[in-house]
Amino acid sequence: MRDTRESRLLLVLLVAIAFALITVDIRGGEESPVDGARQAAAAVFGPVENGVAAAVDPIGNAIGAVRDSGERHTRIAALEQENAALKAKLGSDDRNRSRVRELDTLLKTAGAGQYGIKAAQVVAIGAAQGFSWTVTIDAGANDGIQRDMTVLNGSGLVGRVTTVGPSTSTVLLANDPDFTVGTRMEKSDELGFATGQGNGPLLVQLLNGKARVKTGDRLVTFGSQANKPFVPGVPVGEVVRVDPLGGGLTRNIYVRPYVGFSKLDIVGVVVQAPRTNPRDTVLPPKPKPAPTVTVTVTPPPPDAQPQGQQQPGQQQPAQQPEQGQRPENEQQGE
Repeated sequence: MRDTRESRLLLVLLVAIAFALITVDIRGGEESPVDGARQAAAAVFGPVENGVAAAVDPIGNAIGAVRDSGERHTRIAALEQENAALKAKLGSDDRNRSRVRELDTLLKTAGAGQYGIKAAQVVAIGAAQGFSWTVTIDAGANDGIQRDMTVLNGSGLVGRVTTVGPSTSTVLLANDPDFTVGTRMEKSDELGFATGQGNGPLLVQLLNGKARVKTGDRLVTFGSQANKPFVPGVPVGEVVRVDPLGGGLTRNIYVRPYVGFSKLDIVGVVVQAPRTNPRDTVLPPKPKPAPTVTVTVTPPPPDAQPQGQQQPGQQQPAQQPEQGQRPENEQQGE
């Protein structure tokens, strides 16, 4: 296209329309008028993302290459392909063992909170239909997933479902700046609201500005009405910094989330809320402090002196004459 006045005007018009749609989407929130278009995009692009994730599986590629090598290559090429497949399989076995551990931890966390979950795998990272911190999982409406369901993993709160397609769903992560969840302090039951800050710790505003909070205190989700979008008792994180008391009605604390958002793989969508609030039972046990080794030194008793050492006030015994030598006074008397 030639750089003409009409083309420049068209470009400016398209940019203005794009910003207008973004503004409408942000202000609309959950009732955004473009939500239908977003769901349609999820339905179209979700299977593609899922298919791409499956297509790049190293085991599948290696096995396929070995299966077809006899028809297209010589014996040397087939051996090379087999070696590559073995290397890929070894690496994938380590990954599968890691996934088994993640799934086992997830099931234990779900069991502790009595959450009914649908396990899913993260198949895409990034903003497929927006400009937020999101991931795409390989479970959708066909698996019973609905919007505003809690998402967790074995460590704690991951986020909430925002868009649902037939076979995939989009999850807004808890570290997104637009993410907010009600929290409750362990033991003290102080309430607050946690907001994501990207790569930084979560910012939690406590309702009680005079609440006693210290580093190491832990938080869980408070829960929502009808358990949507959040079920109660999901571990959120641990306090790492506390703002000094001010004159405000609320108090800010900074919380390190339990979940590592940069390495998500196996997650669980809570499709059935617990019958009773699990409160603090889902939190991991606190590490026990290492035992202190005490060394006791016992002094020797006063009468246990080394041989040849004279105690204070003790006279030195008279020296005995050697054999064949007369005493000195006898020598002087001669």
